[in-house]
Amino acid sequence: QEQLVESGGGSVQVGGSLRLSCEVSETVYDHHCVGWFHQAPEKEREGVANIDPDGTKMYADSLEGRFTISKDAAKRTLYLQMNSLKPDDGGMYYCAADLKRRHCYILGPGYFNTWGQGTQVTVSS
Repeated sequence: QEQLVESGGGSVQVGGSLRLSCEVSETVYDHHCVGWFHQAPEKEREGVANIDPDGTKMYADSLEGRFTISKDAAKRTLYLQMNSLKPDDGGMYYCAADLKRRHCYILGPGYFNTWGQGTQVTVSS
């Protein structure tokens, strides 16, 4: 079974930055869409950004360009660089893979079938 391992969460002040990491297997990295998701307390999980093996990216419109998804082939790791953080950005962040598809078709969690354990982000004012 494929595993995705997130890291990089923590506490930051409003306006600060964090970089989240998601280590994946070679199979996932080379063949499947991987996305980042945010779940605020008592809210539904929502898609933030995703990237396919060809490097095509998709972002939530609400981000206003503050977050960037990227990846490093040598480390088989995907990143979410989060800048200008706001209190509403706090919550759990998950990475997930769509093991049925190569390309990313939707931003939301519906197609994603393999999930990491999540990493907590706290943004304080």
